[in-house]
Amino acid sequence: MKKCLFSLASLMFVGLIANAQKVEFEEYDLDNGMHVILHQDNTAPVVITSVMYHVGAKDENPERTGFAHFFEHLLFEGTQNIERGKWFDIVSSNGGSNNANTTDDRTYYYEVFPSNSVELGLWMESERLMHPIINQIGVDTQNEVVKEEKRLRVDNSPYGNILAEIKKNIFFKHPYRWATIGSMDHLDAATLEEFQAFNKKFYVPNNAVLVVAGDINKAEVKKMIKAYFGPIPRGAEVTRDLPRETPITETMKATAYDPNIQIPAVIASYRTPSYKERDSYVLNMISSYLSGGKSSVLYKKLVDEQKQALAVQAVNISQEDYGIYALFALPLGDVSLETLIAEMDEEVAKIQTDLISEKDFQKLQNQFESQFVNSNSSIEGIAGSLATYYMLYGDVNLINNEIDIYRNITREDIQAVAKKYLNPNQRLILDYLPKKDDQ
Repeated sequence: MKKCLFSLASLMFVGLIANAQKVEFEEYDLDNGMHVILHQDNTAPVVITSVMYHVGAKDENPERTGFAHFFEHLLFEGTQNIERGKWFDIVSSNGGSNNANTTDDRTYYYEVFPSNSVELGLWMESERLMHPIINQIGVDTQNEVVKEEKRLRVDNSPYGNILAEIKKNIFFKHPYRWATIGSMDHLDAATLEEFQAFNKKFYVPNNAVLVVAGDINKAEVKKMIKAYFGPIPRGAEVTRDLPRETPITETMKATAYDPNIQIPAVIASYRTPSYKERDSYVLNMISSYLSGGKSSVLYKKLVDEQKQALAVQAVNISQEDYGIYALFALPLGDVSLETLIAEMDEEVAKIQTDLISEKDFQKLQNQFESQFVNSNSSIEGIAGSLATYYMLYGDVNLINNEIDIYRNITREDIQAVAKKYLNPNQRLILDYLPKKDDQ
């Protein structure tokens, strides 16, 4: 009886997801090449206006790293019609909030307003695109802001440089090899003309997607979009011909030092495919199996039972061109880093040789169903997903059917993908150690 009730509950849950979570959207292009996506949801009087630009750290000159992230800050400085330093005042005085973020692949800006201020959000984002003021005072101001951010989040943060150290030791040709925040020396050396040229090249309507989501009247919003964004001239086409990496065929080793830590860490990192590839979805499931919560394989073994690790994590950091699959652990007491690697390897080898249990597999399916529901639970989340799926995946409807990819993954797929990517001769072993005074 219990089994029947569980099966019925599972069917009801899946049916609820299939019906209640569908995100309706409309998309079209302006004459200048800007892509527009509208999502109407009148359940709350809130609207988000967001623009994602297809420019990230990978688009930078290797001698001028940090530009994309720098622009995340610089384009809040002001425009021809928004006085310098007044952007945030305008937003807050109209009951709104705003933010931006940058990755190696894209930059994303957004404002959240009461729905009666949707026109204000559209005007501000059109101003950012059409009339930015990029001058020396703005560059100098934001240079100091970015330096302080790097000191806070990276230089003075325990384990803050781990990802940067992994990237520079696992990528040798592709521009993923440098950190998103970039080099402060590169930013110091850059001229105003270089910043202006970067803006002219990448911040163009045909390299962007505009998403308006929430309590909107689509007919009215379309008129506003045409009025504010339509006159912006199309830019030159952005083309990319990024170098491909040579496959890793033997274990690579590297050591990095961090003055902010007392406990060392060890990370086994594997170069993996783009998040557009089905294999990347399978790697996400393997990560959850290994370290998704306190009942996961690695946590139970290394933290709970064997008391060998303070922390352990498996994560698939996948991006547009490549991914990094990382196994991370902090030792407890005198446990060696080599021991932690061996113990983690043992669990990966089990996945490669034996199918995971049906019980564990069903648990994974339930976890990803829940994550799918939560990802579409807010207007901000929906807007970000719509922009991302268009810009980086090339399929906006993944917002509704990406879960089907996970539902179609089998235990055999998990075994095959682990065999394909997670082998000792395909990885980097990074020892991340406390820095001593003489180092």
